[in-house]
Amino acid sequence: MTSSVPWTDRLSTGTEATQDDVVRWYQSTREGKAYVPTMIWGTLQTEAYATVILGQVVDFLGIPNDVPAGVAKRMQRQRVLYDGEHHYDVVLGEQALYTNIGGPEVMREQIERLLRELGLASLTLGILPSTARVDLFPVHAFNIYGDSDRAHVELVSSSVDITEQSELDLYNKAFTALSSAASYGDAAEVLLKKAHSFWTNTPLRQ
Repeated sequence: MTSSVPWTDRLSTGTEATQDDVVRWYQSTREGKAYVPTMIWGTLQTEAYATVILGQVVDFLGIPNDVPAGVAKRMQRQRVLYDGEHHYDVVLGEQALYTNIGGPEVMREQIERLLRELGLASLTLGILPSTARVDLFPVHAFNIYGDSDRAHVELVSSSVDITEQSELDLYNKAFTALSSAASYGDAAEVLLKKAHSFWTNTPLRQ
């Protein structure tokens, strides 16, 4: 089964209520997977990065502006990385390290956080190099929750939840292909440090 909810409905009262839902999803998901090609996965975002992202959501959709409350909930969701009860397998596209969210200072701080969290026991973080050969056509971002019982996709106009097993099998197959081509450990650290150097040497005003 596939269900779709327009963002203007789901976020009709602002960002906080939806972040509450996401907190519950993550608290109830002991194992999860995520592929995010062009931005930083929400559960690893810094407060400054998340503030920019949610502010852009508010401006684009014209919804009530409760960004500080939404950001607070997003930071609350990140506790699952430190409680010893969860594990997440995450692949970021290398482009995510260079997509300019908030300018050089925000990006430097964000990449420094990724470097600090690289060794977390709760996290398997891969970086998919922009030049990597992947046995899969380019695909959109997605999350897989629980024991592969739900995939979540965020579109421009709506969020989509997928529970049909045949479709979930394809999402898991796609994640396997993407993670197989990603860099981990020391190789991921090299890519992160390269991006950090880029933002360190980027003027504040562009």
